[in-house]
Amino acid sequence: MEAASRLIDSSRRRILGLVGAPGSGKSTLSAALLAALGERVQVVPMDGYHLSNRQLERLGRAQRKGAPDTFDAWGYRHLLSRIRDSHGSEEVVYAPGFYREIEEPIAASIAVDPLIPLVITEGNYLLLNDAPWPQVRECLDEVWYLDVDREVREQRLVARHMQFGRSEREAREWVANTDAPNAERIEATAGTADRLLWWSDHRIDFKTS
Repeated sequence: MEAASRLIDSSRRRILGLVGAPGSGKSTLSAALLAALGERVQVVPMDGYHLSNRQLERLGRAQRKGAPDTFDAWGYRHLLSRIRDSHGSEEVVYAPGFYREIEEPIAASIAVDPLIPLVITEGNYLLLNDAPWPQVRECLDEVWYLDVDREVREQRLVARHMQFGRSEREAREWVANTDAPNAERIEATAGTADRLLWWSDHRIDFKTS
């Protein structure tokens, strides 16, 4: 928590990005940082910029939901820019959230108060080289890459998909055909992160090499 708390600066707002493959534990880490740092922090996940199911069907991308082109990445980039610029103003920035119970984003679900000095955003593609993801990276002060054993990560994903309505067969097929290719793209970006973290057992540690 010390590594995150040192980013808190009352004179300006900083944005910390947490990136990793699906199932790496980004949301869990975000929640832990929020619990530890309290009112000085707000979490704004990238998942709020999932395209709606209606748009995915229209574009023929429903079976690839979670791939880079199934997000409104430009909208996400503009949100981060607004968040950076609104610190100390009178503007409350409202961000969308994503709700797995309905598998849809809902607009204006998260309020970012103008006095909050640190915003944490977590998502899969913060370090991709394809536009507009480099412009997303420019909005972030630091990006931490969270890694975990692949078997553990995929077990988490199967359990998550089953929790929200897929059969075990459907869950494993989705992990193999959708999550795994996305994970490969994300893992290839790890070397460009500012810090590397490793989830081992019930601990998250900074990697030293």
